[in-house]
Amino acid sequence: MTRSMTLAQARRIALAAQGLHQERPTRRATARQVGRTFERLQLLQIDSVNVLTRAHYLPLFARLGPYDRAALDRLSSRSPRRMVEYWAHEASFIRPEHHADLLLWQRRTWMGSFTPDRPELGELADRILDLLGSSRPLTAREVATRLGHHEVIDRSGWGWNRSSVKEALEAMFALGQVGSVNRSTQFERRYAPISTVLPPQARSAGPPRAIEGVGGGMVVAATDAERSTSARRLIEAAARAHGIGTVRCLADYFRLPVRAAAEAVERLVEDGVLELVDVQGWPGRQYLHHQALKPRRARARALLSPFDSLVFERRRLEELFGFHYRLEIYTPAARRRYGYYVLPFLLGQDLVARVDLKADRARGVLLVRSSHAEPEAPAETARELASELSLMAEWLGLESVQVELEGNLSLELANTVGTRSAGT
Repeated sequence: MTRSMTLAQARRIALAAQGLHQERPTRRATARQVGRTFERLQLLQIDSVNVLTRAHYLPLFARLGPYDRAALDRLSSRSPRRMVEYWAHEASFIRPEHHADLLLWQRRTWMGSFTPDRPELGELADRILDLLGSSRPLTAREVATRLGHHEVIDRSGWGWNRSSVKEALEAMFALGQVGSVNRSTQFERRYAPISTVLPPQARSAGPPRAIEGVGGGMVVAATDAERSTSARRLIEAAARAHGIGTVRCLADYFRLPVRAAAEAVERLVEDGVLELVDVQGWPGRQYLHHQALKPRRARARALLSPFDSLVFERRRLEELFGFHYRLEIYTPAARRRYGYYVLPFLLGQDLVARVDLKADRARGVLLVRSSHAEPEAPAETARELASELSLMAEWLGLESVQVELEGNLSLELANTVGTRSAGT
């Protein structure tokens, strides 16, 4: 018989799986807590937008409060690395043990770089590997300078000019031949041979073998059994991170094909790792991880990044929390409903408000450009949000919080914040 549960129960399970169901530590988080929180989430999405702070820092603040960001940096910079960069949900820091599995499912467009009609890129890749094997980690620009190779293939790409060196490096990164040691101050990857990036236990027996795939692009060779096993591992990790979800939810966490995810879910149900449940009010079929926590209440208070793993699957967010959310960074300013960089505000087990935030570093101000309460937001929303904004400002090294009068919560929030300085 299929177990039945309420939407509120499912919501608390999802929050607990993400480490968002309880009050945060009152003391500054330790490096061990930082590491455990990352391992619990399985991945941290990376994004170049720095209007507040880099996206991958925010999920840990939501769960741990004001922690030392250097402690997170050390997870990817010190050997043996506990997190490495690769394509997952999007560009992400992942647990190293997921790298080999994710290689098998990589479908980035620049995987088409190495095609029979472009042998020069294969030759360039060989030169790049030779260079990286005898140098410190290098950015694409540094590689191009060292090789004296500055051909530009495409200037239409958003964010950077696509040189042939950059295109080769991105394809090599996708194919698992090189990895990213860290990022420069301009947020450029610093590349190195993958054998020097992955910790020993995460390295495969040898370099991945690339074969020609659909459309002439190169993909990592794998048997059906290997792909099946890797999908099972990734879906099980996604289920741990979600606690409960549909096949689509679980597939989206690491961006696996839905069909492969569905097959993995079936096997995990047969093995007793997942249980089919019926969540009242949540369309579709939901699956519960057998080790998921089932708290009776949730006492969270957190501002969630647009790239937080609790919110980046928008349909799940709306079905589970009743919260319609869209990232409006790429929407023309005149057409934005809530703002440029909007963070949902979690209070208890509900998403009760959203704020458009900017760190005005020159003035030392955390600027609240707009603030909107949800229809069922409790009376204490402004007070709790003001406290959270003050805590965030202190963590970011800003002196105060300033609220602009935009949105249905803004006046009450401005009166609550008043002239308080961060940390008070």
